[in-house]
Amino acid sequence: MSQELQAIRDTVSRHLRRKPKNFDDATPLVSGGLIDSMSLIDVILDLETATGVRIPPSEVQPDDFDSIAIIATTVARFR
Repeated sequence: MSQELQAIRDTVSRHLRRKPKNFDDATPLVSGGLIDSMSLIDVILDLETATGVRIPPSEVQPDDFDSIAIIATTVARFR
């Protein structure tokens, strides 16, 4: 999961509106305003490319992408 987790980190970092000073895998992304709901589709598409996992938009909610740790769980759910 290490390579996949790094791919998730890299993907999310490209979509951040700003990078907070103390950014880690538990930092709130959507609820913290770092990724807006409009960017979430782009994040999902890029995650699919980076991880090779299809994430059906109809089966996820913004909460499924609120931190890198939660995103890793979401990706694993569809693996």
